[in-house]
Amino acid sequence: MQKDAEKDSEQIRHSSSILTEEEGPVEASLFGLSTALSESEEQEEKESVPALTDQSSLLDCVGPYRQELMLKGKSNYTVTCFLSDLKMFSDFMGHDTPVGRLTKETLTDWLMKLKFGNQGQVPAPKTMARRVTFLKNFFSWLAREGIIREDPSASLTLERPLPPLPELLEEEEVNRLLEAAAEDVRCQSLVYLVLYAGLKKEEVMALKVHYIDLADPQVPMVTVHFAASAGKQHRERRLALPSEFSGIFQSYKESYGLTDTVFACTDRNLNYILARAVKRAGITRRVTLQLLRDTFAVRLLQSEESFDTLREKLGLSDEAWLETREKYRRLAFPK
Repeated sequence: MQKDAEKDSEQIRHSSSILTEEEGPVEASLFGLSTALSESEEQEEKESVPALTDQSSLLDCVGPYRQELMLKGKSNYTVTCFLSDLKMFSDFMGHDTPVGRLTKETLTDWLMKLKFGNQGQVPAPKTMARRVTFLKNFFSWLAREGIIREDPSASLTLERPLPPLPELLEEEEVNRLLEAAAEDVRCQSLVYLVLYAGLKKEEVMALKVHYIDLADPQVPMVTVHFAASAGKQHRERRLALPSEFSGIFQSYKESYGLTDTVFACTDRNLNYILARAVKRAGITRRVTLQLLRDTFAVRLLQSEESFDTLREKLGLSDEAWLETREKYRRLAFPK
């Protein structure tokens, strides 16, 4: 059991060192199961899975837990990471162990084995934090479904290393950037979408012209959509922009002849577009689209919007929000 756990730890140590918003390589199967199902396969699996009880084994829980993750709209990467962690935990505890016998002490034993059991192989703090996140997700699901009476992970502490804080733009620098961006309506549209709507770069790249609604010029709206295969429909959202964006985007459409994709270029080109405006603005330090998104988030909190509202506008998953919430709290309300 120990050798198997060490082998699994080594196999995923590099590919899943931290659960992030970015998609990563997805393993073909875990426990012999695919991380993606067709509709017919999903229906067949639902019909073949017996009801779980506190005497059900960890192995019995694999299929239903995968269904739960997919129904919650988790990405393929998240499903793969959590199933990898479940496999490691099952290898350590024994696949036939009834879930009702697992306690906080047994969960802690597994975490300590991962952290200190492999001499010379200390996992990164973020890797350990993700595995605690998995335990909380898995056992809270079992408790919520009434499969177990108490959640043994409820009092586990999620210890995350505090990342270095970005240095946000000063208000005067933001104004200079907006003036410089106004020289090119494409750049101006890009800056507005990130600075005033908080879109991620991947979301900007996926924008279609019809996602932007100018029906009410005083309240232009942008809708963030995801392809069905991305498993992120729970993060789709509709965001308002300043009224002047209506004229800016209309000019951009006409000047660049937009018909389908809003930014028909690579993500590297987006960086160049922003970098040229930063240079024209006389800002000497590095400014990225993520920094503009951070600025959007902090401004929102400082205007007395709630953390729940911020999370909805940023479209963050449960796992990403755990770390991001603390970052924005520190930025918006420094002690």
